[in-house]
Amino acid sequence: MKKTLSLILIVFFVITIVLFGNFLSIKRINQEIRKFNYAYELYNRNDLCGVDITTLINKAIDNNEKYNVKKDKNGYYKENENSIKIEVKMFINNKTYPMEKIKNTGLKSFTEFFGEVNFKCTDIQYHHENGKISKMVFEATEY
Repeated sequence: MKKTLSLILIVFFVITIVLFGNFLSIKRINQEIRKFNYAYELYNRNDLCGVDITTLINKAIDNNEKYNVKKDKNGYYKENENSIKIEVKMFINNKTYPMEKIKNTGLKSFTEFFGEVNFKCTDIQYHHENGKISKMVFEATEY
């Protein structure tokens, strides 16, 4: 009887430790996702300038490079669970430019021409797989 009770207690104790470990692991992952998203959600505002957009583009490109996000034949990052896309819509020509095109044209030039332009975040999307930010769209509001 004592052996059976001891065995049941040991099994219960092991199951409890495993469940607690899984709980802590899930909690840590969720904290990392919240921290990751917070760094980008700071830009989900209506009072940004071109310099802020340049900073965000650099941050997104660094993220995509860190996670080795592959590019398509046009040099645009392919979407995966770690990718981030930034798009900027300009009201002067009503065109939307992906961050890769802005970077290839020159971030310094973008900052020189649009550094003082006001932008607002018009869309923010999240990956369904992990809840991380996948895309942000900004629109120039005025010069």
